Amino acid sequence: MSENRAHVVKADRRAGKDRREFTASERLLLVSSLILICLVAVVGRLGYLQLVCHTEYLARAARQQQRIMDITPKRGSIYDRNLDPLAMSIPVDSVFAVPIEVADVQLAAQLLSRVLGIPSEVLEAKLASAQSFAWIARKVPPDKKEAVEALNLKGIYFQKENQRIYPKRDLAAHVLGFVDLDEKGLAGIEYGLDTQIRGKSEKIVVMADARQRWFDRVEAQRERGADVVLTLDEQIQYIAERELVAAISKTHALAGMVVVMNPNNGEILALANWPKFNPNAATEASAEARMNRAVTALYEPGSTFKLITLAAAFDQGIVRPEGVFDCENGAVYLAGHRIRDHEPFGLLTVSDILARSSDVGAIKIALKLGAPKFYDYIRAFGFGQLTGVDLPGESKGLLRRLENWSAISIGSISMGQEVGVTPIQLLAAVSAIANGGLLYRPHVVAGLRRDNKALPREGVLSPVEPRRVIQPETAATLRRLMEGVILHGTGKLAHLDGWTAAGKTGSAQKIDPSTGRYSHTQLIASFAGLAPINNPAVTILVSLDSPVGQREGGQVAAPVFKRIAEQVLAYLDVPRDVPVEPQLIRVAYQDRNASNLAALTDFTPTDFVALPDLPPAESSGTNARRAIDKARAVTVAVDEGRDILVPDFLGKTMREVTETCLKLGVDPFLVGSGLARSQTPAAGMKVRPGAKLTVQFGAPGEKIAKPKRKSRR
Repeated sequence: MSENRAHVVKADRRAGKDRREFTASERLLLVSSLILICLVAVVGRLGYLQLVCHTEYLARAARQQQRIMDITPKRGSIYDRNLDPLAMSIPVDSVFAVPIEVADVQLAAQLLSRVLGIPSEVLEAKLASAQSFAWIARKVPPDKKEAVEALNLKGIYFQKENQRIYPKRDLAAHVLGFVDLDEKGLAGIEYGLDTQIRGKSEKIVVMADARQRWFDRVEAQRERGADVVLTLDEQIQYIAERELVAAISKTHALAGMVVVMNPNNGEILALANWPKFNPNAATEASAEARMNRAVTALYEPGSTFKLITLAAAFDQGIVRPEGVFDCENGAVYLAGHRIRDHEPFGLLTVSDILARSSDVGAIKIALKLGAPKFYDYIRAFGFGQLTGVDLPGESKGLLRRLENWSAISIGSISMGQEVGVTPIQLLAAVSAIANGGLLYRPHVVAGLRRDNKALPREGVLSPVEPRRVIQPETAATLRRLMEGVILHGTGKLAHLDGWTAAGKTGSAQKIDPSTGRYSHTQLIASFAGLAPINNPAVTILVSLDSPVGQREGGQVAAPVFKRIAEQVLAYLDVPRDVPVEPQLIRVAYQDRNASNLAALTDFTPTDFVALPDLPPAESSGTNARRAIDKARAVTVAVDEGRDILVPDFLGKTMREVTETCLKLGVDPFLVGSGLARSQTPAAGMKVRPGAKLTVQFGAPGEKIAKPKRKSRR
């Protein structure tokens, strides 16, 4: 036994020698290594989650915690050429709810229904949803906002949005267009330039906790869109719309249209349509009322197209104004078809063919010209193709290819049939005749601005060089012949008091749907004209669809041209080139004051005749308006018992001479244009009140002719 115990002791001693004890430093190092390994593992995992999986987990959190809602962006304003606002956006309140916070859904729906006028069932469905955000009512009036606020309902909040308003209501509505609830353009300039006007989309971010309770919101940075400056003139637009409404009321036409253009650059100064609509409530108007007929409506132009026929013939040198054609007593046969004239004309000069609007004469001129050249000129004037006007929905018209013309097409087209045009195409062509033969692209946008800085014009707004279509001599000859239309032809009712004018009447027959033939009662009456003749400042197109009673263009459209042209020329301070009586000058000033200072309010044909006197409208202080105010201040002070000392008018403008004569009580007889070069009686002489005072005007260095009264036929 003792031997066994001795053996065990020896074995334990050998084992003790093999097992070494760890020191304190070694133990500390071991523990630190273990901790470091754990930290590396944790940091690695965190790094993987933060760097590699960051995007995925952030998206998950956003889906659970955020609700992003689009709100209407701040649209830029739309101004006329004088920077009078025609469309703008104002801040309004919209009502939204966080359904999870609404304690009693049924009660809240009933209370909100009474205030907002929305069925309680609809509101209850919105509030009962599991969403963290729900619109209750968009863009509510201030009184309803206050009423909702007074309910003090938990979970009901307000958000600022932008609402589009049109302060002049239906003025230029077809040019401006309108927007939907989300301020997206749906028509007119609002649609055509929606990307520029609308700006970048705006959003609000609604934050929610784990229980989907709303606790915070963040609004995105708002960047307003670009402002648009139009070529329209608010006052000229008002004149055009007022006179169009008067014509509709008088003729009971189904529809009507007026366009006023500057022929020297293609700027559209006014564009009026009837029926009209209020863009503030566009959804309440019919599609027909919202139609911009000036750029979309196709119609056969009738006799106004004879201007193109004669332009081609004169430019090719195949006819002269004094050339004579046999109109064969009002009938001509073409490819076996008999075409009758509206009167049995015999021998007519080319001038009289246009003045009296002879269809037979126009056909014979076109036949002499030939179909290929005639077709080329029609295309050159822009028919059968887009003008490029910066308004949406433009139609390119209807013009068959030359190879598709029938044997009688050249005769039909020469008098304005078998061809479909838009009003804007026809007026652009007339403007080319007015300015000496250059075809400009019609446009209504003058430019874009942001923060009072002009923006580059790109795309449809890019400037386009005019294209010559006829020679200046051809245009001058046509203007002289068009003057004959007014002086002794079919357009006598378009004669202006104080200015020379030229134009062409049109009475285009419409197709009767029941028979498929031309109607003898349904006509599109039109008049296209320019003034003054030597230096045209405006071109005007008037079109009335199916007038009742008197139906021809010279009867119903020409008088509208006269009323619009006289007011517009006076407003633009275009010098008179025809002597007028002092009484007419006074009336012109009165008419201009009335047209410029009338309030731009809603009006309809039924109440147009009984329009009340309205207070002056707010407008920007342009030079023209200051001149109007000055003219209004002029008082005629005539002392019947004393002679009047004639002042020195040399170097003064026609306006200054006219105002002084009216103030003194003498009868001004004005000749020419420019600055006063001579006068009779001379300065310093004494005349009786009411005496005639002749003043000759001209450019510096121009030879002054002896004053001679012009014919006022």
